[in-house]
Amino acid sequence: MNKTLSIIIPAYNEEKTIDAILKKVLAVPLPGGLLKEVVVVDDGSTDKTMRVLNDYADDARVRFFHKLNGGKASALKLGLQKAAGDIFLIQDADMEYDPAQYPQLLAPILEGRSQVVYGSRFLGKIEQMKLINRLANRISNKTMKLLWGGTITDINTCYKVFTKEAFAGITIMSRNFAFETEITLKFMKKGLTIEEVPIAYQARTAKEGKKIRWGTALEMYWPIIAQKFRRD
Repeated sequence: MNKTLSIIIPAYNEEKTIDAILKKVLAVPLPGGLLKEVVVVDDGSTDKTMRVLNDYADDARVRFFHKLNGGKASALKLGLQKAAGDIFLIQDADMEYDPAQYPQLLAPILEGRSQVVYGSRFLGKIEQMKLINRLANRISNKTMKLLWGGTITDINTCYKVFTKEAFAGITIMSRNFAFETEITLKFMKKGLTIEEVPIAYQARTAKEGKKIRWGTALEMYWPIIAQKFRRD
């Protein structure tokens, strides 16, 4: 029996891009005979995101859920609970990450080399990312390496792919963008090796809908330090 890839998409006020990203996700061919399911979680959008999603009500490949706004981690937690696949892949609802890269992200898992794969922007190609954002990411990555070891170059990447077995037993406690740090540390604490593959990334501006601000950046960064001294 073929395995299924669950593509989990958290969305908040993405009426301008959600249709385009879904079309790309549904069109990309998957390697290894993988089947495809798409799980979209609308995190209390106040625009027309849900109206766009309703156009996919008759597409058996797409399931979507609406919830009160609780932040990205809350949306991902629901999406992971609803996903029925053997492999999980996280996809943002904007156009910064291109689904055409799925085959290279899935290769280490399908070849049995790793249960967790991250798409690294810093090993690949980055376009339009502001210098301040590059620096913030670099600081997070260097702090991670200093306190936790390993060789991760892009802890905050959206493209995180992992098997159902790798995620088993992990409970997400974060509310918002701290999901990126929390799940990374919990994979590491389970003794799982995170393999990175180079990806291409095209940043969008705040005017185009970019939601990361200094507050959310600090929210992602602080757990790297706090978790080091916290008893589980």
